[in-house]
Amino acid sequence: MAHAVLGALVGAGWLVLPVMTVDTRDPVPVGPAGAVASAAAPQQGGTSAADLVLPLIAGVAAVALAGYGWLRRTRRARTRTTPGTVSAHPPVPAPADSERQARAALRLADDCVRTSREELSFVRERFGEQRTEPFTHALRAAGTELSAAFAIWRRYEEGVPKEAGARRQALVGVIGRCAEAGRRLDAQAESLDRLRDLTADEEGMRAALEVAEERFRELAARTMAAQRTLAALRERYARSVAGSVTGYVEQAKDRLVFAGARLNEARQSADVGETRRAAWQLRAGEGAVAQAGVLVGGVERLAAQVREAAGLVPATLTGAEAELAAARRTSPAPGEPEARPAPADEGPAVVRRGTGRGSPASGEPAARSAHVDGVLAVVREELTGGSYDPLDALRRITRAVERLTGARSGVLGAAALLVARSAVAGAEEFVGVHRGAVGAEARARLAEAVRELGAGNTGCADVVAGEARRLADRDVRAHGTEGDATGPAGAVLGGVLLGEDPDGGPPPAFGGPRTRSRLHR
Repeated sequence: MAHAVLGALVGAGWLVLPVMTVDTRDPVPVGPAGAVASAAAPQQGGTSAADLVLPLIAGVAAVALAGYGWLRRTRRARTRTTPGTVSAHPPVPAPADSERQARAALRLADDCVRTSREELSFVRERFGEQRTEPFTHALRAAGTELSAAFAIWRRYEEGVPKEAGARRQALVGVIGRCAEAGRRLDAQAESLDRLRDLTADEEGMRAALEVAEERFRELAARTMAAQRTLAALRERYARSVAGSVTGYVEQAKDRLVFAGARLNEARQSADVGETRRAAWQLRAGEGAVAQAGVLVGGVERLAAQVREAAGLVPATLTGAEAELAAARRTSPAPGEPEARPAPADEGPAVVRRGTGRGSPASGEPAARSAHVDGVLAVVREELTGGSYDPLDALRRITRAVERLTGARSGVLGAAALLVARSAVAGAEEFVGVHRGAVGAEARARLAEAVRELGAGNTGCADVVAGEARRLADRDVRAHGTEGDATGPAGAVLGGVLLGEDPDGGPPPAFGGPRTRSRLHR
């Protein structure tokens, strides 16, 4: 277009110039008299045809060339596929591509938060709360962004919002929140390295090794105690009691063997001045020690909660019987429809008198009462038999009563809270020590369970945590390890090593996607 305008202006100028000078007596400066002046004298009397035709031809040619060039550029821009092409309407990514990006972003951000939390625990143990407050704040902020991203993703999975444009924006929001979580951690990675001073100061490396080795020795003793605790649980209660921590002691031993070898290599490398290699080995050892702590802690937590549940079962049975009796006293006479609010797990609809939509059948209250009776009878029988699962007994009692009355209170509320806390903690431990194989769906369910537990929705938290654990277990089985990988393979499965190289790759460090793999041998 610029060429076309320029050509038109030039042509117009050439056309106008002769007209502007036709009536002028001296169109050009008068030269000296002579032969040249005599020859030019006939030309001064008027304008020749060439003065008009030649500029017109030039202008038309310029316009034609400019138009041809513009048409070629337009056609090439429409068909061009090379990088760098700017389009007024950039292509919209396919929903499947955006979903894959969102899943990858969630998984990466979750790994960064978990790894940063693990390393920060060692740094805090050495330097104290006050000096590590900036890193704690960054980790807390990253966790908040990640929780928001998981919440958006969960609503997206449920079909909210429904409009295509809004759903694309939801995925953009998920990716953006994950990026912000990573940025918060990346911003503090260099400061944490300066605080630890592992590669420049020999004293810093030795102090960090002492912290890791002390925790290693403590965990070695706790692992043997956890093995005895697990054996006692299996002897006293039903075998299903220990199902959620099956293999944890063996995995903890393997992580400790891996950690011991890495910490020894770190000390040897530090002794000969190979500071980069020493830092690599130290971080791998710290990650393995942290995971051994999660595994051993899972066994200890479960044992404590089972003992608490066993003590709570008799009181929960009594509370359930009282709720059942109260429900029967307020239930309608045979043949009369019931009028009461719908239980919490039946949605927001209100049940009204009559048999319209949303109303229970006339025999439903009696059926629910009979169900509670049956559950209580089975639990009493299990108690007298001596081999039962206390946590599962509390779960069955509280769920049955909630379906009957729509609420949990008193001892039933305490029992439901204990069950939910146990389910959420178990799912959290499993995802943490198998995060190399666990996908975004399981992590999103776990994040939802944590939110529900924090909001006091114990029944929902228990159910969603169970879903998270099943999805995570499915991912691990699909990974081909079933949780029993050992050595470097087990370290990769647990996220202790990033798995970028045949030997397992570098260990992740505190930081986001940009800084987490900065350690190299």
